[in-house]
Amino acid sequence: MRILITNDDGIKAEGIITLASLLEKEHDITVIAPDVQRSACGHSITIYKPLTIKEVKIEGLNSKCYSVDGTPADCVKIGINKIIEDRVDVIISGINNGLNVGTDVLYSGTVSAAIEGAIYNVPSIAVSIDRENGKINYFSAAMFIKEMLKKIDVKNIGKDVVLNVNVPNLEYEKIKGYKVCNLGTRIYSNVFIEKNSNEYEKTYEIKGTPIGDVVENTDVYFINLGYITITPLHYDLTNFKLMKKVENEFNRVGNIK
Repeated sequence: MRILITNDDGIKAEGIITLASLLEKEHDITVIAPDVQRSACGHSITIYKPLTIKEVKIEGLNSKCYSVDGTPADCVKIGINKIIEDRVDVIISGINNGLNVGTDVLYSGTVSAAIEGAIYNVPSIAVSIDRENGKINYFSAAMFIKEMLKKIDVKNIGKDVVLNVNVPNLEYEKIKGYKVCNLGTRIYSNVFIEKNSNEYEKTYEIKGTPIGDVVENTDVYFINLGYITITPLHYDLTNFKLMKKVENEFNRVGNIK
């Protein structure tokens, strides 16, 4: 398959190199990623300055690699429209350094890059791994994606759908299995630490840790039990359950101008 691999950790991040080096043995890989760290940039794109693309050589990779001085969504846009001449079969964003579970997906540049692929009707996967418990086992996440591509036809799931995959930081043999499940809730106790302030301005650094109860049968729940989680996402944020309720409320009050 022809695969575009991107991320939000940057072109030289260990996660993207591990994934690309494993998949290029069986697939036609092009790596297009931000030139620097772009975590938590969400679905932002660059519109007020030109984008610069550079072909780069990454040690250990034979695939074509390009850095872009923009966001992960920029990388997918310009990759599909300008860099890769033929049709892309699958877009994979990752392997992200840290989970993207629950409401993290709203901030994640990793997930947003995959969503950009879905907007172009290219089957897309976002893959992230927990960074707790010492050295990160990127190989575990890469192996799961490799096996998934062998056994699952992602086109059958839908071209405008993102599979959000999260992997526990365990050796591949110790992972219990996988669970297809809902997004959970990921709320943080945000702490703002004052830095280098003076009488004219104040500077804060944000730190946070997850808080709150974990709801059963969600990605947050299963990842803590040692399972890989898979959640199908779609960029249409319409709350269809409330459509009739909202319509009835507006009909009740009549015209509003």
